[in-house]
Amino acid sequence: MNYPIIDRVLVDLGFIVIPWYGVMYIAAFVVFYLLGRLRAGPDQLMQNGAMVSDLLFYGGFGVIVGGRLGYILLYAHEQFLNEPTILFRLWEGGMSFHGGLVGVLIASFVWARLRKIPYLPVMDFVAPLVPIGIGLGRIGNFINTELPGRVTEFALGVHFPCSAVRHYNLLCVTEWESVTRHISSLYQAFAEGVVLFVVMWVFSSRPRQIGMVSGMFLICAGVIRIVTEFFREPDVGIGFILFESITFGQVLSVPVILGGIVLVLPLSRRRIGLAHNN
Repeated sequence: MNYPIIDRVLVDLGFIVIPWYGVMYIAAFVVFYLLGRLRAGPDQLMQNGAMVSDLLFYGGFGVIVGGRLGYILLYAHEQFLNEPTILFRLWEGGMSFHGGLVGVLIASFVWARLRKIPYLPVMDFVAPLVPIGIGLGRIGNFINTELPGRVTEFALGVHFPCSAVRHYNLLCVTEWESVTRHISSLYQAFAEGVVLFVVMWVFSSRPRQIGMVSGMFLICAGVIRIVTEFFREPDVGIGFILFESITFGQVLSVPVILGGIVLVLPLSRRRIGLAHNN
Protein backbone atom coordinates (compact mmCIF):
# COMPACT_ATOMS: atom_id res chain seq x y z
CA MET A 1 0.00 0.00 0.00
CA ASN A 2 1.24 3.48 -0.86
CA TYR A 3 1.31 6.39 1.58
CA PRO A 4 -1.94 8.35 1.13
CA ILE A 5 -1.00 11.68 -0.44
CA ILE A 6 -3.10 14.60 0.78
CA ASP A 7 -2.75 18.14 -0.48
CA ARG A 8 -1.04 20.19 2.22
CA VAL A 9 -3.41 23.08 1.50
CA LEU A 10 -7.03 22.74 2.58
CA VAL A 11 -8.22 25.96 0.95
CA ASP A 12 -6.47 28.06 -1.71
CA LEU A 13 -8.48 31.04 -2.90
CA GLY A 14 -5.45 32.90 -4.21
CA PHE A 15 -5.77 35.78 -1.78
CA ILE A 16 -5.97 33.39 1.18
CA VAL A 17 -4.30 30.02 1.71
CA ILE A 18 -5.27 27.73 4.59
CA PRO A 19 -2.87 24.80 5.10
CA TRP A 20 -3.91 21.65 6.92
CA TYR A 21 -1.07 22.11 9.41
CA GLY A 22 -2.52 25.42 10.53
CA VAL A 23 -5.98 23.91 10.79
CA MET A 24 -4.62 21.25 13.14
CA TYR A 25 -3.22 23.92 15.45
CA ILE A 26 -6.48 25.86 15.45
CA ALA A 27 -8.36 22.64 16.24
CA ALA A 28 -5.91 21.95 19.08
CA PHE A 29 -6.60 25.37 20.60
CA VAL A 30 -10.37 24.84 20.30
CA VAL A 31 -10.13 21.45 22.02
CA PHE A 32 -8.00 22.96 24.80
CA TYR A 33 -10.62 25.64 25.40
CA LEU A 34 -13.59 23.25 25.37
CA LEU A 35 -11.92 20.78 27.73
CA GLY A 36 -10.81 23.65 29.94
CA ARG A 37 -14.39 24.88 30.18
CA LEU A 38 -15.42 21.42 31.38
CA ARG A 39 -12.90 21.66 34.21
CA ALA A 40 -13.60 25.32 35.04
CA GLY A 41 -16.01 26.38 37.77
CA PRO A 42 -16.58 28.94 40.54
CA ASP A 43 -14.92 26.69 43.10
CA GLN A 44 -12.03 25.68 40.83
CA LEU A 45 -8.65 27.24 40.05
CA MET A 46 -10.05 28.30 36.68
CA GLN A 47 -13.27 29.97 37.66
CA ASN A 48 -14.73 30.65 34.21
CA GLY A 49 -14.22 30.44 30.47
CA ALA A 50 -12.62 33.86 30.34
CA MET A 51 -9.72 32.65 32.46
CA VAL A 52 -9.34 29.57 30.27
CA SER A 53 -9.26 31.64 27.06
CA ASP A 54 -6.78 34.05 28.64
CA LEU A 55 -4.49 31.18 29.59
CA LEU A 56 -4.96 29.68 26.13
CA PHE A 57 -3.74 32.91 24.53
CA TYR A 58 -0.50 32.79 26.51
CA GLY A 59 -0.07 29.04 26.11
CA GLY A 60 -0.80 29.16 22.37
CA PHE A 61 1.79 31.89 21.90
CA GLY A 62 4.27 29.85 23.95
CA VAL A 63 3.76 26.61 22.05
CA ILE A 64 4.08 28.27 18.63
CA VAL A 65 7.12 30.37 19.46
CA GLY A 66 8.78 27.69 21.57
CA GLY A 67 7.97 24.90 19.13
CA ARG A 68 9.32 26.79 16.14
CA LEU A 69 12.43 28.14 17.85
CA GLY A 70 13.10 24.70 19.31
CA TYR A 71 12.85 23.13 15.87
CA ILE A 72 15.21 25.70 14.36
CA LEU A 73 17.77 25.46 17.17
CA LEU A 74 17.69 21.69 17.57
CA TYR A 75 17.07 20.38 14.08
CA ALA A 76 17.35 23.05 11.37
CA HIS A 77 19.94 25.61 12.48
CA GLU A 78 22.10 25.06 9.39
CA GLN A 79 19.14 25.48 7.06
CA PHE A 80 18.14 28.61 9.00
CA LEU A 81 21.55 30.16 8.39
CA ASN A 82 21.04 29.68 4.65
CA GLU A 83 17.32 30.45 4.63
CA PRO A 84 16.34 32.69 7.58
CA THR A 85 12.78 32.93 6.25
CA ILE A 86 12.06 29.31 7.28
CA LEU A 87 11.53 30.66 10.79
CA PHE A 88 8.20 32.10 9.62
CA ARG A 89 7.09 29.35 7.20
CA LEU A 90 5.01 27.53 9.80
CA TRP A 91 2.67 26.04 7.20
CA GLU A 92 5.51 23.80 6.02
CA GLY A 93 5.61 22.03 9.39
CA GLY A 94 8.60 21.78 11.64
CA MET A 95 7.64 22.19 15.28
CA SER A 96 9.62 20.73 18.16
CA PHE A 97 7.65 18.97 20.91
CA HIS A 98 10.35 19.74 23.45
CA GLY A 99 10.60 23.38 22.34
CA GLY A 100 6.83 23.71 22.51
CA LEU A 101 6.84 22.20 26.01
CA VAL A 102 9.39 24.76 27.20
CA GLY A 103 7.39 27.52 25.53
CA VAL A 104 4.20 26.49 27.32
CA LEU A 105 5.99 26.23 30.67
CA ILE A 106 7.40 29.75 30.31
CA ALA A 107 4.17 31.29 28.99
CA SER A 108 2.09 29.66 31.74
CA PHE A 109 4.57 30.89 34.36
CA VAL A 110 4.20 34.45 33.07
CA TRP A 111 0.41 34.13 33.07
CA ALA A 112 0.36 32.74 36.60
CA ARG A 113 2.59 35.54 37.87
CA LEU A 114 0.42 38.21 36.24
CA ARG A 115 -2.70 36.62 37.73
CA LYS A 116 -0.97 36.09 41.09
CA ILE A 117 -1.90 32.39 40.96
CA PRO A 118 0.42 29.57 42.15
CA TYR A 119 2.28 28.10 39.18
CA LEU A 120 2.07 24.34 39.79
CA PRO A 121 -1.74 24.26 40.11
CA VAL A 122 -1.92 26.04 36.77
CA MET A 123 0.25 23.37 35.16
CA ASP A 124 -1.84 20.64 36.80
CA PHE A 125 -4.86 22.21 35.10
CA VAL A 126 -3.11 22.49 31.72
CA ALA A 127 -1.56 19.01 31.55
CA PRO A 128 -4.73 16.97 30.77
CA LEU A 129 -5.85 19.47 28.13
CA VAL A 130 -2.87 19.31 25.77
CA PRO A 131 -2.49 15.66 24.59
CA ILE A 132 -5.23 15.85 21.96
CA GLY A 133 -3.55 18.95 20.55
CA ILE A 134 -0.25 17.09 20.33
CA GLY A 135 -2.02 14.30 18.47
CA LEU A 136 -3.59 16.76 16.04
CA GLY A 137 -0.14 18.19 15.37
CA ARG A 138 1.06 14.69 14.47
CA ILE A 139 -1.83 14.36 12.03
CA GLY A 140 -0.54 17.56 10.47
CA ASN A 141 2.86 15.86 10.18
CA PHE A 142 1.14 12.91 8.47
CA ILE A 143 -0.58 15.17 5.91
CA ASN A 144 2.74 16.89 5.21
CA THR A 145 4.45 13.47 4.72
CA GLU A 146 6.80 14.34 7.60
CA LEU A 147 8.38 11.97 10.15
CA PRO A 148 8.90 8.94 7.89
CA GLY A 149 9.09 5.66 9.77
CA ARG A 150 11.86 3.10 9.78
CA VAL A 151 11.90 0.34 7.18
CA THR A 152 9.68 -2.59 8.17
CA GLU A 153 7.96 -5.70 6.85
CA PHE A 154 5.06 -5.12 9.24
CA ALA A 155 1.63 -5.54 7.65
CA LEU A 156 0.78 -1.88 8.26
CA GLY A 157 3.94 -0.64 6.55
CA VAL A 158 3.47 1.58 3.50
CA HIS A 159 5.53 2.74 0.55
CA PHE A 160 6.55 6.35 1.13
CA PRO A 161 6.93 8.81 -1.75
CA CYS A 162 10.59 9.26 -2.64
CA SER A 163 10.27 13.00 -2.07
CA ALA A 164 9.71 12.29 1.65
CA VAL A 165 12.52 9.76 2.18
CA ARG A 166 15.24 10.76 -0.28
CA HIS A 167 17.44 11.95 2.58
CA TYR A 168 17.33 8.42 4.03
CA ASN A 169 17.44 6.44 0.78
CA LEU A 170 19.54 8.01 -1.96
CA LEU A 171 18.53 5.19 -4.31
CA CYS A 172 14.89 6.29 -4.18
CA VAL A 173 14.64 8.20 -7.44
CA THR A 174 11.21 7.18 -8.75
CA GLU A 175 7.82 8.21 -7.34
CA TRP A 176 7.57 5.56 -4.62
CA GLU A 177 10.13 3.79 -2.45
CA SER A 178 10.35 0.03 -3.03
CA VAL A 179 10.51 -0.88 0.67
CA THR A 180 7.76 -0.23 3.22
CA ARG A 181 8.01 1.89 6.36
CA HIS A 182 6.11 2.44 9.58
CA ILE A 183 3.61 5.32 9.51
CA SER A 184 5.30 6.72 12.60
CA SER A 185 3.39 10.02 12.53
CA LEU A 186 0.09 8.16 13.03
CA TYR A 187 1.63 5.94 15.72
CA GLN A 188 2.63 9.06 17.62
CA ALA A 189 -0.74 10.73 16.94
CA PHE A 190 -2.49 7.79 18.60
CA ALA A 191 -0.03 7.37 21.47
CA GLU A 192 0.40 11.06 22.30
CA GLY A 193 -3.07 12.22 21.34
CA VAL A 194 -5.32 9.38 22.50
CA VAL A 195 -3.45 7.19 24.99
CA LEU A 196 -1.82 10.10 26.81
CA PHE A 197 -5.10 12.00 26.91
CA VAL A 198 -7.03 9.08 28.43
CA VAL A 199 -4.34 8.46 31.05
CA MET A 200 -4.09 12.13 32.02
CA TRP A 201 -7.83 12.80 31.98
CA VAL A 202 -8.61 9.82 34.20
CA PHE A 203 -5.64 10.46 36.50
CA SER A 204 -6.53 14.13 36.96
CA SER A 205 -10.23 13.43 37.52
CA ARG A 206 -9.53 12.59 41.16
CA PRO A 207 -8.08 15.04 43.69
CA ARG A 208 -4.28 14.91 43.61
CA GLN A 209 -1.51 16.62 45.49
CA ILE A 210 -0.29 19.80 43.80
CA GLY A 211 2.30 18.95 41.17
CA MET A 212 1.32 15.28 40.84
CA VAL A 213 -0.63 15.72 37.60
CA SER A 214 2.16 17.81 36.05
CA GLY A 215 4.75 15.25 37.05
CA MET A 216 2.70 12.36 35.67
CA PHE A 217 2.29 14.20 32.37
CA LEU A 218 6.04 14.72 32.01
CA ILE A 219 6.78 11.07 32.80
CA CYS A 220 4.13 9.65 30.48
CA ALA A 221 4.86 12.07 27.62
CA GLY A 222 8.58 11.34 27.84
CA VAL A 223 8.11 7.56 27.95
CA ILE A 224 5.65 7.61 25.04
CA ARG A 225 8.03 9.71 22.96
CA ILE A 226 10.95 7.35 23.64
CA VAL A 227 8.89 4.26 22.74
CA THR A 228 7.33 5.66 19.56
CA GLU A 229 10.66 7.04 18.34
CA PHE A 230 11.83 3.46 17.79
CA PHE A 231 9.46 3.36 14.80
CA ARG A 232 10.62 6.68 13.36
CA GLU A 233 13.65 7.63 11.31
CA PRO A 234 16.11 9.97 13.07
CA ASP A 235 16.01 13.61 12.10
CA VAL A 236 17.83 14.57 8.91
CA GLY A 237 21.34 15.89 9.55
CA ILE A 238 21.47 14.43 13.05
CA GLY A 239 21.04 10.69 12.65
CA PHE A 240 21.26 8.28 15.53
CA ILE A 241 22.91 9.52 18.71
CA LEU A 242 23.64 6.21 20.45
CA PHE A 243 23.91 2.54 19.47
CA GLU A 244 22.62 3.13 15.93
CA SER A 245 19.07 3.17 17.30
CA ILE A 246 18.71 6.04 19.79
CA THR A 247 17.53 9.36 18.34
CA PHE A 248 18.01 12.93 19.49
CA GLY A 249 14.31 13.13 20.38
CA GLN A 250 14.72 10.18 22.75
CA VAL A 251 17.73 11.76 24.42
CA LEU A 252 15.81 15.01 24.91
CA SER A 253 12.95 13.05 26.48
CA VAL A 254 15.14 11.77 29.32
CA PRO A 255 15.29 15.13 31.18
CA VAL A 256 11.52 15.45 30.65
CA ILE A 257 11.00 12.14 32.47
CA LEU A 258 13.48 13.08 35.18
CA GLY A 259 11.64 16.37 35.70
CA GLY A 260 8.42 14.44 36.18
CA ILE A 261 10.07 12.10 38.66
CA VAL A 262 11.40 15.07 40.63
CA LEU A 263 7.82 16.29 40.98
CA VAL A 264 6.12 12.96 41.65
CA LEU A 265 8.58 11.12 43.90
CA PRO A 266 8.58 13.51 46.90
CA LEU A 267 4.77 13.73 46.74
CA SER A 268 4.45 9.95 46.64
CA ARG A 269 6.76 9.54 49.62
CA ARG A 270 4.82 12.20 51.53
CA ARG A 271 1.56 10.38 50.81
CA ILE A 272 3.01 7.06 51.98
CA GLY A 273 4.25 8.75 55.15
CA LEU A 274 0.79 10.19 55.83
CA ALA A 275 -0.78 6.78 55.29
CA HIS A 276 1.61 5.21 57.78
CA ASN A 277 0.90 7.93 60.34
CA ASN A 278 -2.80 7.34 60.00
